[in-house]
Amino acid sequence: MVDTTSLTRAVDHFADRLRAAPQSRLQRAGATEALGLARELSRRAQLLEDPAAEPREMPDAGMFAAADQITVAGHDLALVLTTDAEVAEAVRLVEEAQKRAGV
Repeated sequence: MVDTTSLTRAVDHFADRLRAAPQSRLQRAGATEALGLARELSRRAQLLEDPAAEPREMPDAGMFAAADQITVAGHDLALVLTTDAEVAEAVRLVEEAQKRAGV
């Protein structure tokens, strides 16, 4: 079993930063980046779970739900990753999205 602690920590850290961010920052870039990340993490998890199925897109539930969406998608992905390289790639995605979000 692969250790996904680095991914869940990165996701939780980003989510905490989003929850603490002012609304103006969420409106500028934070929520958009978080939703994009949540959608990508969710897509990857779905493809790993069932490569033959068409992934469903995570809906836009609004800027105040973005932190919860990346938390759910990140933890779901952590459950299905099988290699250290997959974990490292997912952590990289989270860190890059957090930088672009400015939180």
